[in-house]
Amino acid sequence: MEYEKLRERMVREQLLPRGIKDERIVNAFLKVERHKFIPQQMRGSAYADCAVPIGEGQTISQPYIVALMTELLSLSGKERVLEIGTGSGYQTAILAELSNEVYTIERCAQLAKRAELLLTDLGYRNIKMKIADGTLGWPEEKSLFTRIIITAAGFQIPPPLLEQLAENARLVLPLGGTFSQTLTLIQKQGKEIKKESICGCVFVPLIGEYSYPERDAL
Repeated sequence: MEYEKLRERMVREQLLPRGIKDERIVNAFLKVERHKFIPQQMRGSAYADCAVPIGEGQTISQPYIVALMTELLSLSGKERVLEIGTGSGYQTAILAELSNEVYTIERCAQLAKRAELLLTDLGYRNIKMKIADGTLGWPEEKSLFTRIIITAAGFQIPPPLLEQLAENARLVLPLGGTFSQTLTLIQKQGKEIKKESICGCVFVPLIGEYSYPERDAL
């Protein structure tokens, strides 16, 4: 299968017509080999315009949604990004291409270990990963994060993540119920939290102390 041509087609047909035109983002999507982040038996759908199962009840998001969330972060290359929900590691790789440092948290040990091995094999050296409850963030890090992205849906913004978000920083997440959510951009300016609704979306539930308990996420 000619994956390079499929990546080019993905960008040409799925991203550009929907308004993703930032050159750095486009180049990252052309570079990162999405099929490597997907189980072998599902790789025929790697560049399709849909989410794809990756095991453990999780998915790799539709390429456009990954691109849109990335664009909303407004990355220049200097940012310190916290990602909640490593999953396959695909969004992590995109973030690593576009920012200075990526800290990523995954609650499922099997997914985390698989993603860590792949990202290391692909040569990424600006990623730190841990297995933990993502709703608690990364409190042992003393410096605040200039960007936070949450790749699972909760009914609220976990308070620890707001506390770990720097001034004039951005947080992107899906907010809503377990079956339908709104992709939301949060901007922190002093004590004011600005919230902007972007579009409807569907993500797997965010599990953790400040979101859904596992028994409610079925």
